[in-house]
Amino acid sequence: MAATARRRDGRIAQERMLEEAMTVIAEDGLASLTMASLAERLGTSGGHILYYFGSKDRLLLEALRWSETALGEERRALLTRRTTAERKLDLFFGMYLPRGPRDPRWTLWIELWARTTGEGPLRDAQEELDRAWQTDLEALLAKGVAQGRFGITPEQIPDRADLLLALLDGLSTRVVLSQRGTDREAALAAARAAAERLVVSGDAAPPSG
Repeated sequence: MAATARRRDGRIAQERMLEEAMTVIAEDGLASLTMASLAERLGTSGGHILYYFGSKDRLLLEALRWSETALGEERRALLTRRTTAERKLDLFFGMYLPRGPRDPRWTLWIELWARTTGEGPLRDAQEELDRAWQTDLEALLAKGVAQGRFGITPEQIPDRADLLLALLDGLSTRVVLSQRGTDREAALAAARAAAERLVVSGDAAPPSG
């Protein structure tokens, strides 16, 4: 019983650290997040945070994973909703895209992309998170195809999902970095226009490599 309580307390402590880290990023930007500053906000020591995460890279990755886990639950709920396939796709875009320039999840994604070189645990973790989005988007498209709502074939689903996610990544980066005047609404409009051609009407062929 005591061991179970310690494990539960440990999980609560970690979640509190991750939640606070995301708050710092949203409020003040990633540069302001240090082990010392986070420890001060939490009323603990930098060593205590290092005990749980070992390094800042690991803290950032686990904060992103924590955020993505919550979104994964939302995506799975979306897949079972009683609404049209087109509406589900639109809601999927809304989940994927950042809320604005200070979106902490996308700030973390961009930072970790920059820190990733070659193979290793960080790269593997990022690919795992990416695959989850790809898998759920393919499931959403497959259901729409089965219902006759989308103008693509089952064989086209993986490629079209991959293209949409690549587009969303680019749009998301522009929103977070405030590039070319792209805000969330403009990004959503671009994603919807691409989906109309790539999926709904199915009249756009993927670019040849």
